Amino acid sequence: MRTLAIGDIHGCRRALTTLLDSVKPKKDDQLIFLGDYIDRGPDSPGVINTLLGLQNRCKTVFLRGNHECMMLDARDSFLKSEIWQNCGGLETVTSYGAEGRTDWASCVPDAHWSFLEQTVRAFETEKQIFVHACLDPNLELKEQPDWVLFWEYFERMQPHKSGKKVICGHTPQTKGLPGDVGHAICIDTGCVYGGGWLTCLDVDSGHCWQASEKGEFRPKDLDSPSKRSSSA
Repeated sequence: MRTLAIGDIHGCRRALTTLLDSVKPKKDDQLIFLGDYIDRGPDSPGVINTLLGLQNRCKTVFLRGNHECMMLDARDSFLKSEIWQNCGGLETVTSYGAEGRTDWASCVPDAHWSFLEQTVRAFETEKQIFVHACLDPNLELKEQPDWVLFWEYFERMQPHKSGKKVICGHTPQTKGLPGDVGHAICIDTGCVYGGGWLTCLDVDSGHCWQASEKGEFRPKDLDSPSKRSSSA
């Protein structure tokens, strides 16, 4: 069984399907998605449909990202809808065929709303903690404030008191490779930005797979600080 983490997709369905075709998840694999499935990219509905179908192929965990938070808040507030659409949500509204409509939320299928509502704040295994953005190093997972879990940047990540390695997304790594500081790894490798990649990390082996929205694919071994020191 593999434990696989996948970073911020942001509506890039082609990158997601290319990645899944290459990783070939098996029934006993566990795939942990770190949130931000929607916004900015061209096909948020296609991404959610792909993720819904994946539930029948392997074990899945879907974390909530700040963009899911914004979309859920936006459906009941005109002001929050305006703010969200200026932060990447307009592409999502457009992809649902609802551009310019005040009742855009009615164009989103119930199954997609249910998917968004059921995303979880964080996930923990025996060795790792998975969050969208960051966490407070001194608080238990259930005590973490939303603004830290969903909005704080990777640069603020400190070793958690549990001693577990943290796997997160949210902060785009501009070089297109995961950011590894030893106690934490960020696998948002900027898929939605030009030249960026969508990353899948095997959290036990450190092996990565990456795909782009152009349909490109590359395997990548994580060059962690521990690997660099042992080879120095």
